[in-house]
Amino acid sequence: MLEDISILRVLAIIVDILLVAFVIYKLIMVIRGTRAVQLVKGITVILAVWFLSGYLGLNTLQWIMQQAVTYGLLAIIIIFQPELRRALEQLGRGHLFQSSSIADDEEVKQSIEHIIKAANYMGKRRIGALISLERETGMNDYIETGILMNAKLTSELLINVFIPNTPLHDGAVILKNNEIMAAGCYLPLSENPFISKELGTRHRAALGVSEVTDSITIAVSEETGGISVTKNGELHRNLDEDALRKTLENELIKQDSNGSSSRWQWGGKKNG
Repeated sequence: MLEDISILRVLAIIVDILLVAFVIYKLIMVIRGTRAVQLVKGITVILAVWFLSGYLGLNTLQWIMQQAVTYGLLAIIIIFQPELRRALEQLGRGHLFQSSSIADDEEVKQSIEHIIKAANYMGKRRIGALISLERETGMNDYIETGILMNAKLTSELLINVFIPNTPLHDGAVILKNNEIMAAGCYLPLSENPFISKELGTRHRAALGVSEVTDSITIAVSEETGGISVTKNGELHRNLDEDALRKTLENELIKQDSNGSSSRWQWGGKKNG
């Protein structure tokens, strides 16, 4: 009898641990699509400093970190309010426990060609455009500022979105997993004081989002028709078709040691 109770207790503990791990994993997936990832890293640093200060006997620093942790719960609720709201909404809609799909190689290849075709078409006709490709750092905060589309990516649809005097042409299009997630989105403007004065709002937005995410953003100038790409806070201007294709392939294709392509990195990584 005692052995049966012990076995049931062990099974209950295992199930308990697995359920908690699963919930934590899903919560991580929720904040993975937001800027909250950087805040989580900051909290991790604070906890690490708190532990080390206690271990090394740094009493003053330990007291400061202890106060930060004590009152940190309220701060976390305030700071993570959008993410908590999104998690509760997803839970209510039944989306929290759904797995996200990742595009395969052929789909991403086609998407790159659609992007290049659309950018070249708009560049030749001097149609302004702003196209941002989500990668590891999620862009849900910016997607929510626009009009949700959840449409299959095609060059024709991209071009149609940016036709002048249409409702969505002023904002940015955000792409994820080979889909147009939303159009008319607002992106943060760069605050870099060294940006050329000749660059307009569209290029400043492209630079701004590249400073806070790892996205790849394509800007088509309405004045010159030039095609630019921003990544990691850097602006690469006046790219032709070959240069644009090479840039997108270098950023979205993971190369094996022998130089051949293996897995595509768009909207999430795959283990090769």
